[in-house]
Amino acid sequence: CTSDGISKGAWLNRSSIIFAGNDKWSVDPRVSIVSSGGEYSLQIQKVDVTDDGLYTCSVQSERNPKPKHLHLVVKVPPKIYDISSDITVNEGSNVSLICTASGKPDPTISWRHITPLARKYDSGEYLNITGITRDQAGDYECSAMNDIASPDTKTMKVIVKFAPAIHEMKSHGVGLGRTALLRCEAAAVPTPSFEWYKGEKRINKGQGIDIKNLSSRSVLTVTNMTEDRYGNYTCVAANILGRANASVPLIRK
Repeated sequence: CTSDGISKGAWLNRSSIIFAGNDKWSVDPRVSIVSSGGEYSLQIQKVDVTDDGLYTCSVQSERNPKPKHLHLVVKVPPKIYDISSDITVNEGSNVSLICTASGKPDPTISWRHITPLARKYDSGEYLNITGITRDQAGDYECSAMNDIASPDTKTMKVIVKFAPAIHEMKSHGVGLGRTALLRCEAAAVPTPSFEWYKGEKRINKGQGIDIKNLSSRSVLTVTNMTEDRYGNYTCVAANILGRANASVPLIRK
C-alpha cells in the first residue's frame, strides 16, 4: 500500500482494525507495519490458515479515502486427522472405511490395498467394500494430496474371519515297524484347532503317537507301525465360525 507520507493509513482484516497509522490495534504479536519510502505495508510472520481472508488498506487523504483490497490465500499441506481404527469382520460382511483430511486446496483422498498388486481405490473419504472376502484382508493405506506438499498417508488393518477350509492332507505309506507321518493344513481366521480320528475314535498323544499343531498345520506322527494302525485317518479343523474335515488312508508299503 502506498502513502504520500502525509495522509494517514489503516490496515483492516475484514472489519477489524489491525493498525491505524502506526498505532497497533491488534493484540497479535505476529503483525507489524513496515513504513518507508511511501510504502505502508502490513507484515505477518509465521502465517497460518487463520490469516486467510480479505485485507483492506485505507489511506485517508483530504480529498477522499483510497482503499485497496487484497485477498490473502493461505495454502496448507494435506493432513489426515482421522482414519478408521483397525477392524475385524466376518467374511461376506459389508465394510465401510473412512479417512478425513484437511488442507488448502482441499486434498484429494484415495485408498490403496497394500498387497503385491497394490490395488488403488479412487473413492474419496469413504471406501465401501461389499461382501468382503479373505483376499481383501490386510493393510489399507489412505493418502491425502494437494499441490502444496507430499501426500500425507496413514494405514489401518482389516482382519477377515472365516471358517476353516482344509487345503492339504497327506500321508505316505510305510512298512511295519517304521514311522508314519500324516499332515493336515487348513486356512482359517482365527487360527483353527485340530483333532485327529481313526475311524470314529479320536486319537490322542501317547503310545507311539505324537501330534504337533503349528499355526495352520497339524502333523500326526505314528512310530513303530503295527497292523492295527493302518486305515483311514480324519483331520478335523475348527474355529468359532465352523469346522472342516478331510480323510486320508494310511496304507502298508
